[in-house]
Amino acid sequence: MASTYLELAFEKQIHEKERQLSALEAHISETPDAREAIRTLRATIQNELRELYENLNPSDVVKVARHSARPQALDYIELVFDEFVELHGDRAFGDDRAMITGFAKLEDQKVLVVGQHKGRTIKEREERFFGCAHPEGYRKALEKMKLAAKFRLPIICLIDTPGAYPGIGAEERGQASSIAVNLRDLSLLRTPMVCVVIGEGGSGGALGIGVGDHIAMLQFAYYSVISPEGCAGILWKTRDARNVDQAARALKFTSADLLRMGIVDEVIKEPLGGAHRDHRQMAATLKDSLQKALRKLSVIQTETLLTRRYQKFRKIGVYEERAVEELTATEKPATEKTEKAKSDDPAKNNGSNGKTGK
Repeated sequence: MASTYLELAFEKQIHEKERQLSALEAHISETPDAREAIRTLRATIQNELRELYENLNPSDVVKVARHSARPQALDYIELVFDEFVELHGDRAFGDDRAMITGFAKLEDQKVLVVGQHKGRTIKEREERFFGCAHPEGYRKALEKMKLAAKFRLPIICLIDTPGAYPGIGAEERGQASSIAVNLRDLSLLRTPMVCVVIGEGGSGGALGIGVGDHIAMLQFAYYSVISPEGCAGILWKTRDARNVDQAARALKFTSADLLRMGIVDEVIKEPLGGAHRDHRQMAATLKDSLQKALRKLSVIQTETLLTRRYQKFRKIGVYEERAVEELTATEKPATEKTEKAKSDDPAKNNGSNGKTGK
């Protein structure tokens, strides 16, 4: 089990039982009673974890997605891929360390890997801007993706960011336009693209490398236009727990919500208790998912691939469009009926004629 640097509040009772289990296992005892106590406690922990994680509310999902021990892009690169060679720079300003790009092998398949990495220690997180990329990071990603497309190499994007970097320098260097250019150009890349939200999928910062043919997300990741804290701050001018929880429920950003709405194509199941509890198992599951997705995409003609990719993102928001169409269809007969009633009313017609005569 991976080390859990952060004990989530809703896991408090489970952590207490895990400490009891560690204490029992530390005592060297081969008595039947001791072995039975250990087996019973392990089973209890497993059952409680399963029940807890099957009923997480959206606010708790956000906490799991942000867990400090959750595997990040570099962890997956080490565990899933072979022969990774990192590529640096955007040919214009510099090398954004929040955005990782490089060629690698997925078994025998050569691929380009693009990922957002937050870092572990305070120093590393500062160096990597907590996973928030600057314009040069998005330009860097696009340049490397175009290089991959030139050689028809599939592209795999690992998304994990609270959002694009919000600093003055980033805005001065064209943060919004850099993301917009990526959205346009990624939709036209003539190579298969698989995007996976592995933790936080925050707003345009995530979408800047999130235009692909197969969109997946881990079971306890979230993908949203805004964080629940940001939403609560805008709507209620406060970020207290009640408002944040209400915002989280309203945003519908969990994997189950997004799969149901057709925004993502696949939800990748996490190990019991979340990816932070077993990095290797999570990496093995992710690897299997990536291989299956690439096999399916590899047999599709390029023009069909581009058409499907474009239509996939054009369809997002279809529910709102349908609502407008239905409203228009409902109002039209009512309007026609009102106009007909007016034209059939003799009093109104006479009154109107008399007024005109005067």
